[in-house]
Amino acid sequence: MFDKMKALFEMQKKMQELKRELENTTFEIESPDKSLRVIMNGSQEIQEIKIQKNFEGPPNSELETALKDTCNRAIKRSHDIAAEKMKTVTGLNLPGLM
Repeated sequence: MFDKMKALFEMQKKMQELKRELENTTFEIESPDKSLRVIMNGSQEIQEIKIQKNFEGPPNSELETALKDTCNRAIKRSHDIAAEKMKTVTGLNLPGLM
């Protein structure tokens, strides 16, 4: 029983390390036309949104759609990163877990 408790404690410790690692992992996702860039961390916190400096962009509705789509792609990427890191901790492939 002590071995199982020790294993659970180790798993909890690894999960806390994974959480810190995800918080410190950042990545960028660009809109297809490269007018928008979203920088997010592995905990799905948007760190920055950049709009191209000389942006003579589409009407607001198209800009809003591009921003939404780019943010959603960033969230999807954060899920993929978390699943990859989770696989190293648990040994299981659990896509979409986080």
